[in-house]
Amino acid sequence: MTDFEKLYETYFNDVFLYIRRLSGNEHIAEEITSDTFFKAMHSVDRFRGECDIRVWLCQIAKNCYFSYLKKQKKVQSLQDSELLILPDLSDTAEEQILRADEAERIRKILHEIDEPYKEVFMWRVFADMSFKQIGQIFAKSENWACVTYHRARKQITDRLEGYDDEN
Repeated sequence: MTDFEKLYETYFNDVFLYIRRLSGNEHIAEEITSDTFFKAMHSVDRFRGECDIRVWLCQIAKNCYFSYLKKQKKVQSLQDSELLILPDLSDTAEEQILRADEAERIRKILHEIDEPYKEVFMWRVFADMSFKQIGQIFAKSENWACVTYHRARKQITDRLEGYDDEN
């Protein structure tokens, strides 16, 4: 087994799950994941090891996904496709409606918060990356990533509470 085959076998599922969560579509995730590893195969010799290989692959995947959206002329903000909450079939219809309403409020709030808070929050929640990996993406410390994530979360929570007070 070649080194690239080991890389593919080790990280395929991580990249696939990340893109499936971004796109909300299993077929798109398969296509983007394949494209990601194709591009990684051609550029693996340029990987300098300055970050975790999983982070590098997810960055390639994110760029492939954006390119895909542009080609499909379905460009939409990440926030609109990432915060989908799949209903739990055991929930009542009322619980599902409340959960969908809250997801919509969170999407709107996430769209409004500034960078890097928005992206750090998304890497942590949707890509399930460690603070160390997120810090590497931004060429910052693990502590910076942790603090930035918690500030983003606080902004979202505060705005959610403000939204509830308005209604």
